[in-house]
Amino acid sequence: MNSLIDKYNIPGPRYTSYPTVPYWDEGSFSSEKWTESVIRTFKETNAEEGISIYIHLPFCEALCTFCACHKRITKQHSVEIPYLESVLKEWQLYLQLFDEKPKLKELHLGGGTPTFFSPENLKTLLEGIFETVKIAEHPEFSFEGHPNNTTKKHLQTLYDLGFRRVSFGVQDYDPKVQKAINRIQSFEKVKEVTEWAKEIGYRGISHDLVFGLPHQTWEAMENTIRKTMELKPDRLAFYSYAHVPWVKGVGQRGFDENDLPSGEEKRRLYEDGKKLLEELGYIEVGMDHFSLEHDDLYQSLLQKKLHRNFMGYTSSKTQLMVGLGMSAISDSWYAFAQNVKTVEEYQKIVEEGKIPVVKGHILNEEDLIVRRHILNLMCQLETTFDLNNSFPELENAFEMLKEMESDELVEIHDHQIKITEKGRAFTRNVAMVFDLRMMRNKPETRIFSMTI
Repeated sequence: MNSLIDKYNIPGPRYTSYPTVPYWDEGSFSSEKWTESVIRTFKETNAEEGISIYIHLPFCEALCTFCACHKRITKQHSVEIPYLESVLKEWQLYLQLFDEKPKLKELHLGGGTPTFFSPENLKTLLEGIFETVKIAEHPEFSFEGHPNNTTKKHLQTLYDLGFRRVSFGVQDYDPKVQKAINRIQSFEKVKEVTEWAKEIGYRGISHDLVFGLPHQTWEAMENTIRKTMELKPDRLAFYSYAHVPWVKGVGQRGFDENDLPSGEEKRRLYEDGKKLLEELGYIEVGMDHFSLEHDDLYQSLLQKKLHRNFMGYTSSKTQLMVGLGMSAISDSWYAFAQNVKTVEEYQKIVEEGKIPVVKGHILNEEDLIVRRHILNLMCQLETTFDLNNSFPELENAFEMLKEMESDELVEIHDHQIKITEKGRAFTRNVAMVFDLRMMRNKPETRIFSMTI
């Protein structure tokens, strides 16, 4: 396995989209084309599957130095109401594009720290959204909660509004690791908020763990997993730490690169962590995720309904996902769009009555085909296509996969590729074979984290 790590541990995307953001063709994108694609997808899909909404709530009281998200660090809670008013104004701009009430299937509050906002202000925001939509049958409403500032009132307020899923960012319980990443939180605090969520009635409690953090050892990782098992969350995200300190604003400078585990050590954290999780009753779903058998994520995998988008893996799919808030990314299936990346600019543009997109990409026919294959690989670990109705470079992908087949990472049967159990750890590498845009324009500098 070590030789495979040396061979395949290269920079690569996580494929929450295709094309990935660095390969968006911004020259052919415009806000007019974006709104046209939103209208098209809404008309095609609202009646049947409905839409998703992602709301980016960017404020945090302290900077976690492992984080690569767009955020604003402040302890001033006076920022809450003006920001939420802008989010509701942005939503009104999207509502003007629709010829009927949207059917809301999925809603996620991400960050930043959504629980930075008071329960009362979150309630005002959500009621402002809900009064403009039809709620779909069996909706999926979820939010990210910081264990240190998620109160019982947060959990109860959001539950009363229809939320049934919550994910708590744990990362690691080792004090040395927590100090390096500036994320100090005790097991007792995580236990408290998890037990509150169970008591209130949440049926989809998730904990986020991260491997590959500075000073992390297997002994510490094993302790974190075993402590997590005492609380038995319904699902787990077991993420590889993405070290991208060159990206402006991520704050990944609280430690030295020499403090990070080597590729071999990091792989052991994953392999041994996965083995322990499976021994404790968790099943691997897609990439980086594990769940108990009863959880919707695993059930959607069995039913081949697992989906992946900018929110990560979801158990339901909508083609239209509207991203609201600073830096939020939207997806109409035919196009992607990202909002401006500062709070001030976001609020200014919304106040002017404009949808605040700053860049995006209109997918062409080739993009749509490749996107489907990469989604299949990321969600089902397999894909099938007809070489007679494809692009020449996709034929080359089969040749590139031959070496992966000899390394026992994939199996190739006629026009079908299946990622093996051994190959699951290299899912990103397999998907990269199909990434035509990256193949044609290899980056000269690092723009992605390492795949392993």
